[in-house]
Amino acid sequence: MAEIIAGVEIPDTRAVAEATAFLAETVTPLLYHHSRRVFLFASGHASVTGLTPDPELLYLAAMFHDTGLVRRFSDVEQRFEVDGADHAEAFLLSRGFSRTAIETVWNAIALHTTPGIPGRMGPEIASLNAGVLVDAVAVGLDRLDPDLVTAAVAAHPRGDFKTGFLHAFHDGLKDRPNTTYGTINADILAHFEPGFRRGDMVERITESAWPS
Repeated sequence: MAEIIAGVEIPDTRAVAEATAFLAETVTPLLYHHSRRVFLFASGHASVTGLTPDPELLYLAAMFHDTGLVRRFSDVEQRFEVDGADHAEAFLLSRGFSRTAIETVWNAIALHTTPGIPGRMGPEIASLNAGVLVDAVAVGLDRLDPDLVTAAVAAHPRGDFKTGFLHAFHDGLKDRPNTTYGTINADILAHFEPGFRRGDMVERITESAWPS
């Protein structure tokens, strides 16, 4: 029987069940509960905006979207969002998903922290970004059904989410600071890492090898 939280059905598929079990064991409880809330809030956003994402793909994107912050997933010097997208791709490939479906999930995860672009893309990409914004910074929270919000937090408690989430970001990024260039992730290192200096696009242009 499918699990339903405040009217939002958790997709009842083998891939969903396997991803849920796998990530419950491999990511922190904070990131697991965050990811499940993101799916619920993304689904709620889709409902109020008329988007129709594929529920299974949206769920898988939500569950993998922050896996790049976890040490066991982060063995490549690249943005954590790309780490998560790559691991979701491997998971979906091993289960026979189509290339179109894999590209949808990959793009949704890779773009989930990028301002201004996901909302102009497909429903899974736009909805995931909206769900992340709701849970991380409360953008769009006021548009959601209060019963959904209450049920989501009851099923997947926030606890001291603000502090824990910032520390999870810091832990996932501090050993690869160069990957944060030009992203919101640099904000985390600027706050927590003494001596961290953001990359500067003006300097990159003025100090490039071009004479003019």
